[in-house]
Amino acid sequence: MYVDSHCHLSFPELVAQWPQIRSEMRQAQVAAALCVCTHMEEFDAIHALASSEPWLWASVGVHPDTEGALEPSVDDLVRAAQSAKVIAIGETGLDYYRLGTRTVVDMEWQRERFRVHIRAARETGLPLIIHTRGAGDDTLRLLREEGAGQVTGVFHCFTDTMAVAQAALELGFYISFSGILSFRNAEDLRAVARSVPMERCLIETDSPYLAPMPHRGKTNTPAYLPYVAKALAQEKALSAEAVGEATRINFERLFKVTVPALEISAT
Repeated sequence: MYVDSHCHLSFPELVAQWPQIRSEMRQAQVAAALCVCTHMEEFDAIHALASSEPWLWASVGVHPDTEGALEPSVDDLVRAAQSAKVIAIGETGLDYYRLGTRTVVDMEWQRERFRVHIRAARETGLPLIIHTRGAGDDTLRLLREEGAGQVTGVFHCFTDTMAVAQAALELGFYISFSGILSFRNAEDLRAVARSVPMERCLIETDSPYLAPMPHRGKTNTPAYLPYVAKALAQEKALSAEAVGEATRINFERLFKVTVPALEISAT
């Protein structure tokens, strides 16, 4: 069975299809999923969804590339993190990919937001869900300045360099691979996947984005997670089932939860 370590089931593309998606997840042997928060305004909906199933969990945080949303304080994040089913802080981090006319200097608001999330993770003891795009050096620098040795977590939907992956591992973080691993032009990422120890790997869909081959271009759902497992399995010379089992164990270890046994209702 498989565990989706990062998806956005509260997004409109998926909310309307939830009964169907739920059924397809179970049929695809997806035993659990972490519903990831991207802004505080959606937290209540995410928490309600996670609370509706014993095999769903939630995070709390503000995506680094979200502007104009409610800006949480450390206390806000800590308070929300005390809610049942919340097992992570994030997603958080830095995103310099879409600067437009701005410069990296202009992104101090992102860096300050990231610091707030790191401090909340320190205070709660919960893992961080890290989003970093075009900002690997600064992401690592802030983690070292604010939380080295005191926080852990996962670099989700990893697309960065071998050097960034190695530095993240040295800081005690896990690396999560998405459907991008199955794309034809992702050979550099596949090389990273081969280098990351299996005991530090997670898999995810990042639904509704980044559907894996052969579904690239479609709306992604956690039911496509076995294709991600297959892509990672090819790099590890393992079966998809073995990758599923290993990443489930890793998920449980990182987030300190127990994934319930998979039960599929007859239809």
